[in-house]
Amino acid sequence: MTEISTFIVEPHQSGWRLDVFLTHHLPQYSRTLIRNAVMHGGIRILEDDAFYSNGKPGFRLKPGQVIHFTLPEIARDAPIPEDIPLDILYEDQYLAVINKPADMVVHPSRGHWSGTLVSALAFHFGNELSNVRGSVRPGVVHRLDRDTTGAILIAKEDAIHGKLALLFENRQIHKEYFAIVLGNPYLDRDMLDWPIGLHPRSKEKMRIVSADAVDAKHAQTFYEVVKRYGKWSSVRCFPKTGRTHQIRVHLAHLGHPILCDRIYGGGKTATQEELLGKVPFSLSEEKPEGTVLLCRQALHAVRLSFIHPITQEQLEVSAPLPTDMQAVLDCLE
Repeated sequence: MTEISTFIVEPHQSGWRLDVFLTHHLPQYSRTLIRNAVMHGGIRILEDDAFYSNGKPGFRLKPGQVIHFTLPEIARDAPIPEDIPLDILYEDQYLAVINKPADMVVHPSRGHWSGTLVSALAFHFGNELSNVRGSVRPGVVHRLDRDTTGAILIAKEDAIHGKLALLFENRQIHKEYFAIVLGNPYLDRDMLDWPIGLHPRSKEKMRIVSADAVDAKHAQTFYEVVKRYGKWSSVRCFPKTGRTHQIRVHLAHLGHPILCDRIYGGGKTATQEELLGKVPFSLSEEKPEGTVLLCRQALHAVRLSFIHPITQEQLEVSAPLPTDMQAVLDCLE
């Protein structure tokens, strides 16, 4: 086990959850990683001159407690290469842009050990991938949610990976997304500027929080309505920051969740009959028989544009709209 740090619980932190406290002090680690470390003996708490262990991430803290956190060694097995077709939108000797399909996670995680993007990358590119983020995430510079489709950037060398990461950090890589949402936004375009934090009851969700919340992360998304279809709208989104689920959370908070975003209130499936107004749109899984056109969130990373770190040329790569989202638009038209 590797010692990470020691912290003292301050008076204003009384009642904080242990995992939230550690996430606050150790932002370089994910909440999931911290929770796993806590549950596997990574915590010792000093109180009244006595140490004791606590394996509950939700343990409520008291002022004056001393928290010793250690991170157990984690297996870093490289992904198993799999012959999964890749739609390569752009490629040179330094980087590539892949059109990620729906129902594909980017890197292995619990319950998703095969069929990942990195397994496909390992098969197609072999050792020609950066290793900055460890052998479990070769080449991965950023990520897309499992059911979000579109352009994702891959680095082939460690040096280029660092340069691309810096471009992301400095907001010099411009990302454009296309989404279909429920309802009609009041404004044709607007900047959504709401901090995002962890959901207290669901590890799968994020939520809008106050700016002074312990886990608040600054988040901005500019949106523009493309077309209104009565009960639905298509929008372009330009995230200025890169928070987890940012576009999905912001649009849901605006009152217009993304169609079929089952986590944030957009329903679970969309049928042709519902979109044509022949039957009411239902948020339930159980629906009358009909032609299902969409069963995942209607969000697509349509474009990446940036100055190539090596050639210094402007690079703009677009990903065509996937067939399921196109079928929805054709139906609405």
